[in-house]
Amino acid sequence: MTRLILVRHGEAEGNINRRFHGQTNSSLTPNGHLQAQKLAERLAKEKIDVLYSSDLSRAYDTAKYISKVKNLEIHKIQGLREINGGEWEDVPWDELPIRWPEAYYHWEHQPHLLQMPGGESMENFQRRVVTEIMKIVRENEGKNICVATHGTVIKALLCFFYGVSLEQFTKLKWHDNASITIVHIDEDRYTVVIEGDNMHLGELSTLAKQDWWKDKGKEEGK
Repeated sequence: MTRLILVRHGEAEGNINRRFHGQTNSSLTPNGHLQAQKLAERLAKEKIDVLYSSDLSRAYDTAKYISKVKNLEIHKIQGLREINGGEWEDVPWDELPIRWPEAYYHWEHQPHLLQMPGGESMENFQRRVVTEIMKIVRENEGKNICVATHGTVIKALLCFFYGVSLEQFTKLKWHDNASITIVHIDEDRYTVVIEGDNMHLGELSTLAKQDWWKDKGKEEGK
């Protein structure tokens, strides 16, 4: 059995400024560095054989904390990057539905039809990240793999591991910065054993402080 530990990067500038940062190379905030430290402490007792990261700095800098605790080299992989938002990059979230109403509607309601203006489609994005992750798994069969990556990457991968289509993407939760998701892989069988664990963050949590997340939680609870 192969154990895959997916971690979302710590809080970055785009997360608190509410700007779309897909492949925009934003940095961790001071709180993001604290989150990454807590994440590394949480993983200190986990067996990790190899460590991979998206090459974007917010993920790579998060992986550095894990690398220091586990004394592991970081393998930077461009294919683990967040979705390429094209014209959406570094645009405030509030402007997206005004400037690109059709694409934003697809983001919110029909992600399987989403084509980022000047960027990736959601289908091509998922194909990219699944291909990259499965290559890593094949090269490290039977090992404990840790991957530092991004929120949309993790949701797209969870659709694959749960065996559901991208039409179900919006039904999966967004998980906190510096959260942990663990998947056990046994040949072609995938078992998600932990999803979005952020208990190690406490008051450092990003989502707990954001109104958009609270509002989305109320909508899902209706």
